[in-house]
Amino acid sequence: MSTTVKHVRTKRQDFAAPNGKHDRNVRLLRFILPVGVGVLGSMLALAPFTMSGELSFVLDKNSVDVAKERMRVTEALYRGEDSEGRPFSLKAGSAVQKSSSEAVVELDDLSARILLEDGPAQIRASEGLYDMDREIVRVPGPVQVEAASGYRLSTSNVTVDFKQRTLRSAGAVEGRTNIGTFRADQLEADLAERTVSLNGNAHLRIEQNGLRRP
Repeated sequence: MSTTVKHVRTKRQDFAAPNGKHDRNVRLLRFILPVGVGVLGSMLALAPFTMSGELSFVLDKNSVDVAKERMRVTEALYRGEDSEGRPFSLKAGSAVQKSSSEAVVELDDLSARILLEDGPAQIRASEGLYDMDREIVRVPGPVQVEAASGYRLSTSNVTVDFKQRTLRSAGAVEGRTNIGTFRADQLEADLAERTVSLNGNAHLRIEQNGLRRP
């Protein structure tokens, strides 16, 4: 056996010998590790009582992401009352409020339900802008109104006032009612009274037997 091999074996035997360097290291660690864990636990337990209630930091506005939308909700539901205290509800597949400074919510796949004297009426549209303060909905596209009595109205580009239960167009409009089709420069509808007023260049085409339909 070479001298080098004998030297290596001797070092290993010394390291593994009782009360050798290895045993001394183990005894030292058995004391240091529990003490360290205890000190760390004490620091964590006392941290809430020793930390200040204020935290100061600096943000670079060029490196911080800014949310484009204040609130996004799916399956939104809004409730309110009209001028006579009767309830109405407004549902939407999704609702987005872009700014906290404006109480306007963008609605998709919306449907509204208002209570009339002869029963509930349904209002449906693919999109709209709901003003929560004024309780009106501006619908830029098609909108359909159906009442329990059989009254129906289909038109577009209107504003629905839930407080007054009225519907008004923002400009030229065309659509359909129970008795036929129409077009005019402006439309005003009273949902409670089930009346439609056409103002300016009004044209109404009455369908045969339309008045006899429910």
